[in-house]
Amino acid sequence: MRTELFQNNKLIFFDGAMGTMLQDAGWSSGEPPEVCNMVRPELVASVHQAYAEAGADVITANTFGANSMKMKPIGYSPEEVIKRAVTIARQAAGSRMVALDVGPLGQLMAPMGTLSFNDACAEFAMQIRAGQQAGADLILIETMSDLYEAKAAVLAAREQSRLPVICSLTFQRNGRTLMGNDPLTAATVLESLGADALGVNCSLGPEDLLPVVRELTRAAHVPILVQANAGLPELINGRPVYPVDPESYADSAEKMVDMGIKMLGGCCGTNPAFIKALRSRLHSVKWKKPDNPRRTAVASARQTLFLDRGIHIVGQRINPTGRQDLIQAIQSGDWDLLYEEALIQKQAGAEILDINVFTGQSNEADNMVQAIESIQSMVSIPLQLDSANDAVLDAGARVVNGKPILNSVNGSVQSMERILPLAHKYGSCVIGMTLDEKGIPDTADGRLEIAERILNKALSLGIRKEDLIIDCIVESAAWQPGKTEVTLKALPLIKRELGLPTILGISNISHGMKNRPSINAAFLAMALGAGLDCAIIDPASREAADIMQIVRLITDR
Repeated sequence: MRTELFQNNKLIFFDGAMGTMLQDAGWSSGEPPEVCNMVRPELVASVHQAYAEAGADVITANTFGANSMKMKPIGYSPEEVIKRAVTIARQAAGSRMVALDVGPLGQLMAPMGTLSFNDACAEFAMQIRAGQQAGADLILIETMSDLYEAKAAVLAAREQSRLPVICSLTFQRNGRTLMGNDPLTAATVLESLGADALGVNCSLGPEDLLPVVRELTRAAHVPILVQANAGLPELINGRPVYPVDPESYADSAEKMVDMGIKMLGGCCGTNPAFIKALRSRLHSVKWKKPDNPRRTAVASARQTLFLDRGIHIVGQRINPTGRQDLIQAIQSGDWDLLYEEALIQKQAGAEILDINVFTGQSNEADNMVQAIESIQSMVSIPLQLDSANDAVLDAGARVVNGKPILNSVNGSVQSMERILPLAHKYGSCVIGMTLDEKGIPDTADGRLEIAERILNKALSLGIRKEDLIIDCIVESAAWQPGKTEVTLKALPLIKRELGLPTILGISNISHGMKNRPSINAAFLAMALGAGLDCAIIDPASREAADIMQIVRLITDR
């Protein structure tokens, strides 16, 4: 199934609108269109049959709003509605594929609303299980205006089934979703979670969607589906009238195919005539698969940061080690201090925030989740989750709104078996520490060997090379004299031999020493000269800020 859909060079044609078609067929009860599956199944079947006759390759089950929030208040079991809808679609589709349609739950995600991420995952999981058991061939998650909700749906689909997953968002004229997500960030996050294809649907007509489609085709590495509206409707005699006709719709679709989209269909205002026009115009056209390079990238909900170019600052101040004020705040659940630290670091130039909440006296996993939710609700830059406990990284990566970095895995068998599967599941970047069961190697070649071991294990699990960042390890110059030179030699060696970006915790160099800011700044300058890509520092330190400014002025990094 996945080979047929996503790997050949044929275009795939989806169907069009369901709601307006049901109304035209006589559905006027005032209840959601999903109820029609239960009381007027022949109407639903007639719509599917019309789209099949028009040339659709994929028939979409009438399940868009078949969730507990919408079905249970009016007395219907969402599982039964889904089962009936998929059965109707299957009978009408014949040999064509049937998609389980999964729409937004109709509630705002926290912190904007009251729906928690894990509750959203559980609701989507119910829908996915019901659709798979009923015989759906693929999962179409569509009309998402919140990347966080889209993440919950894709994660549920990946946890509950092995069916192909398409995730489609709806964009406004400003090129962003209602919650401010841009196409690049949507592609970065959803691809990393394992979506087999991405999509754009609803909200706008096909011409208005062209800029969004262009940006998505330049960002994505998976096939793209476009299902535009037939323009923006006008209310005439109490009914919405859409201005775009089938041939004009096909004109715009032809431009999108030239950009590299593989799958086409319709959303609000479209009907079988639109699908017939698409099929007639484009049935012999081959898919022009985009060939976008893969890059090391992390993301918040509204921003993607590429780590393979330039120098990047990871803020280290959210760490309770040696800070009684942070320990007390974490243990008492006072997240305002952590937010203040996040804001200070962002304003000082941090591009990523490292979050460590280990106090040894409270539930670290719960604290990590609450810290993430508090910080990302106010500060929209990527996060780095810092813990020695895989359960903490699991809980945190699950609720991050974006694509985080996991800090970290090392070369021991136990560490790789615990941490790397989490990085794969959540599509996270992961830091590889160049140490193992024997400790930290005394030579640069020894650290290279461990980095290569981690890379090979990561690749074997399906983790992309671009999602691995290597930490060559900084040891205290006071406690381990001579090791600084090994670290500085390992940096260019790993970049040259493995082609991986590097990261260092700069302040480790001065543990146990006086005048730490100046020592840290001096070592930072040496590390940057050796090719360091990401520096974990206190961005509010004047000395470190001066070094970063000088380096950026005199280099192209």
